[in-house]
Amino acid sequence: MMSIKSRILLASAASLLTLSACNADESAKTATPATKVTTAATVNGTAISKNRVDLLVKQRAGMGQPDNAETRKAIIDQLAMQLLVSQEALKKGLDKSPEVIDQMDLTKQSILANAFVQDYIKNNPVSDDMLKAEYDKIKAQMTGSEYKARHILVEKEADAKDIIAKLKKDIKAFEKLAKEKSKDPGSKAQGGDLGWFDVRSMVPEFGEAVAKLAKGEFTKEPVKSQFGYHVIMLEDSRPMQPPPFDQVKPGLSQQVQQQNLKKLVDDMKAKAKIEITEAPAAVPAPAAAPAK
Repeated sequence: MMSIKSRILLASAASLLTLSACNADESAKTATPATKVTTAATVNGTAISKNRVDLLVKQRAGMGQPDNAETRKAIIDQLAMQLLVSQEALKKGLDKSPEVIDQMDLTKQSILANAFVQDYIKNNPVSDDMLKAEYDKIKAQMTGSEYKARHILVEKEADAKDIIAKLKKDIKAFEKLAKEKSKDPGSKAQGGDLGWFDVRSMVPEFGEAVAKLAKGEFTKEPVKSQFGYHVIMLEDSRPMQPPPFDQVKPGLSQQVQQQNLKKLVDDMKAKAKIEITEAPAAVPAPAAAPAK
């Protein structure tokens, strides 16, 4: 079973440069007489607002970039170059190109959709009752046992059989043999220790072999998988235990938030009138290479 954390669905972020606000002229048109737009720079007389710089600084701060003079200067330089080149594009009339118009419309659509998502998340916080209900639901689904085992992975079946023969004489040699012989870099140094796991998270052959073992037993025949040949020893088993609520609460909050958002969007889609007027064309299969 997937862990609670691995089930979290994260919403994608929009591109930094496509999150620029409307241009300075448009801002001035919509501003009230009492509104004062602070200018960070001008390019051929066209202003770059400080608000736009602040927006990108905030975006980059979320990615770990510090808010300092160097960062702000780099952003202003970037916006100035972008504005300069866009001015040249306007002179050439590229804003009237159907392809450019479509691209601008798509960018605007993406920004508005992202704004809707952020507004929904802000105004619809997840309550503790909702989180506990989801936690209880996941706990109810966590049935069965989890296992603690060690294994030794080798490339050849003969090597695995040789290890089994040695273990039949001295099972206490398992850790030493794992450190010497195992090809699994993740558990070799720990004497083959895999910790606690759900067999369903393992390759089928491995999981089936573990589930058949009694505590303290090891496999008497090599277990073949896509990785090679395994010799497995079961150390313990126990009923599956969910992680503590407080440990998974932050990730669970994001998961529930995304579930609620998906339900909202699905309801919107169900009520909308969506008509596909042109079915997507199938991609033709590549032609077979001529026989030699």
